[in-house]
Amino acid sequence: MIGLSSYAGVMESLMNSAEEQQPSSPLANSWSKIQESSKNQKPKCVGGFVLVHAGAGYHSESKAKEYKHVCKRACQRAVDRLKAGALAVEAVAAALVELEDSPFTNAGMGSNLNLSGEIECDASIMDGKSLHYGAVGAISGIKNPVLVANRLLSEAQKGKLSAGRIPPCFLVGRGAHDWAVSHGIPPCPSEKMASKFSLSAYKRNKRKMELAEKIDTGHNHTKKRRQSSENENGSGCLDTVGAVVIDLEGNVAAAVSSGGLAMKHPGRVGQAAHYGCGCWAENACSMNSHSTAVSTSGCGEHLIRTMLARECSAAMQSEDAHQALLEAMQNKFISSPFLAGEDRVLGGVIVLRCCRCVEPPPSQNIQGILVEFLWSHTTESMCVGYMSAQDSKAKTHISRLPPGTVPGQCLAIEGGVCRLMSVVECMEPHPVICVPVNGILNMTPWNHNTPPGP
Repeated sequence: MIGLSSYAGVMESLMNSAEEQQPSSPLANSWSKIQESSKNQKPKCVGGFVLVHAGAGYHSESKAKEYKHVCKRACQRAVDRLKAGALAVEAVAAALVELEDSPFTNAGMGSNLNLSGEIECDASIMDGKSLHYGAVGAISGIKNPVLVANRLLSEAQKGKLSAGRIPPCFLVGRGAHDWAVSHGIPPCPSEKMASKFSLSAYKRNKRKMELAEKIDTGHNHTKKRRQSSENENGSGCLDTVGAVVIDLEGNVAAAVSSGGLAMKHPGRVGQAAHYGCGCWAENACSMNSHSTAVSTSGCGEHLIRTMLARECSAAMQSEDAHQALLEAMQNKFISSPFLAGEDRVLGGVIVLRCCRCVEPPPSQNIQGILVEFLWSHTTESMCVGYMSAQDSKAKTHISRLPPGTVPGQCLAIEGGVCRLMSVVECMEPHPVICVPVNGILNMTPWNHNTPPGP
């Protein structure tokens, strides 16, 4: 486990770092070079930060390498889009496509099969700039459900339809599939979306259920069926994927995608499609001093009944982000009155919190975005990856609960702080040249493990 760090110390060190820079720093050198060449170059502003997750559940050591690799690829895909000048919502969708295409994740390709042996997926995306949201639920035959959700979002931004009709933001089932195809998203046969792993898991779970059905009726029957259900839908099956992104303009976006619980009832829609439950993104405004983006994973029913994504976003307006997330996970999730009858509350979140900062004289032309990124989970493990546009490669980590702790009754929380730096031309009313330098400074992870409650 990564050692616990003083959050106050991290923030103080980060805020003082720019003041300690000497005139010969990379930032100063970069700015002098830009001044010499900017006359012949078109102004450009690129940069940003991405945090992804490959689910909160159980990530075996034997597949740890594959989970980390897909997180790295997702980060790189998002950063490539940011470097090309894309906004946060485009970059977060790109990250999700990479996560959905991996056969090792429970989203898109390789999703869990339902009781009927079919794949039905959920996905949603939210743009913190416009506050628009798009989602699909129980959709079949589409390789990348997040692309349908993203298209719903972008179509809604165009305004009303003919005759003053309101464009949809959430579609399910066959209607979602037909809408996607009519808007140029190609279909994919469901049998091609199943992986060897998901097919073998389905056959194994089906045998367990058939065996349970043969047991005599009565108390033992009910008990056996409940145990079987718990094993099938345990933390190992909760590997929903998601991402949160901030671009250098300060816009945030979040997305989430899932194949749902193993052996779920056909037509079941999980948290990945529900508003305020699967993801949330909101730019800073007069009401909120921080921009926030959240993506969740875990038992969909638990996340829906607590609206965990929106709850965590609201908590991030507090002074101490780490403490705020800790309290939200404890009070709004594990100990939520809406889940009072649950023995184990299973879920996880990734969170970005951002605010703009301007250096004091004599460096007024240096602006930056202070980014705090965290993840927390009550499941056995959670796989994450993160990367700034200035990093050569993504960092990945599989966070695990300490040995001896009970999943669903305790939590782990980790994260870090970074600053996205840029130089702006003070003579212009708006930034015309933004050159990120040292995208991540003073990277200091922390973790906190809470014991089970009384």
